[in-house]
Amino acid sequence: MAGRIGKESVSEWVEVSQEMIDKFAEATGDHQFIHVNPAMAAMTPFGGTIAHGFLTLSLMPLLSSKIIDPVTIDGVKMGVNYGGNKVRFLTPVRSGSKVRGRFKLLSFDEKKPGQWQQTNEFSVEIEGAEKPAMIAEWISQIFV
Repeated sequence: MAGRIGKESVSEWVEVSQEMIDKFAEATGDHQFIHVNPAMAAMTPFGGTIAHGFLTLSLMPLLSSKIIDPVTIDGVKMGVNYGGNKVRFLTPVRSGSKVRGRFKLLSFDEKKPGQWQQTNEFSVEIEGAEKPAMIAEWISQIFV
């Protein structure tokens, strides 16, 4: 993994449908109209419904599972989220948009035998948009 530091991986495109947004609203209790009411959301500067920022962030596992050329680590028992250093929501993801993940490994350090910590720069790009939807620096721990 040390040889992967600084290298990027990109996922396939994934559609963020209104159904996905509605299910996220149900799971989190966040039913703000800009997410779930197309008629009211059409009257906002967004011009329609948008995904929750936390939905965009929560797409990380899905997008990482769709990396085009994934790197695997032998003997992994589990991986867990450790936290984020930075998360910024830059551009709203409109319902029906396609997004993809871009991951850049920043560090990979052994914390103790069998436990490794990796930090990735993670961004969610929107097909056809100049700026990403979200950028984050995310930390995970891997147990082997």
